[in-house]
Amino acid sequence: LVRQSIAAKRAITPVNGDGFGLAWWGGAKPSVGLFHDTLPAWNDSNLLSLAEQIEAGQFFAHVRASTGTATSRVNCHPFAVDRLAFMHNGQVGEWGKVRRKIEALIPDDLYPHRLGATDSEALFLLAMAHGLPDDPVNALAKAVGQITDIMEAAKVEAPFRITAAFGDGQKTVAIRWSSDHQSPSLYYATGGAISCVDGRLQMQPGVGATLILSEPLDENEDWWTPVPDASVLIADKDQVRIEPFLPAA
Repeated sequence: LVRQSIAAKRAITPVNGDGFGLAWWGGAKPSVGLFHDTLPAWNDSNLLSLAEQIEAGQFFAHVRASTGTATSRVNCHPFAVDRLAFMHNGQVGEWGKVRRKIEALIPDDLYPHRLGATDSEALFLLAMAHGLPDDPVNALAKAVGQITDIMEAAKVEAPFRITAAFGDGQKTVAIRWSSDHQSPSLYYATGGAISCVDGRLQMQPGVGATLILSEPLDENEDWWTPVPDASVLIADKDQVRIEPFLPAA
């Protein structure tokens, strides 16, 4: 995470210094654990200490490069509601032009969870309104479809780009889609026990571990499978499958 915050290799912005966040499911409480800060990941000693001590079956981690909204803790990913967490690379083009109409689609019972100002958090809550916990692929398709319709009605020319991940402590659903076919990258690797030796990933043969990342952890291309554009990845237990993804009309 620190290395990617300093020099991301497959991102539009190689330096991601506008904050970071972690989410984890430790099992002690029904809610997801969160840690956010506006410091760059490379400059936060708490991050290294937490990483050495926290044990969990599933983690989300994100480094942020703002696309226009303020650098603040409430705007740092991952976002969470109860046991659900969400994070996003990309942006809703000309967010300021469509923000009011998109936020108006968030139901009253979910709007108290609207803590920040980002398009990412709005997308998460809109997908929640469409049943994200029970049917995440369909919920995300409906939310993306609604946002796309609003952008078209407002004659927004800038693209809508999404590489996003949703998790509940058991499964992960990640989508990769964009209106201009230039989605932020997404990769995955599966296997047994994971370790890191001299800065390189070591994944034992077997099952039980899945890594889903915006870019590979190292240069060993044998570990990493790219997720195609306009696709959804579903990782549940020891199975990973990839299906087509399109916004719902």
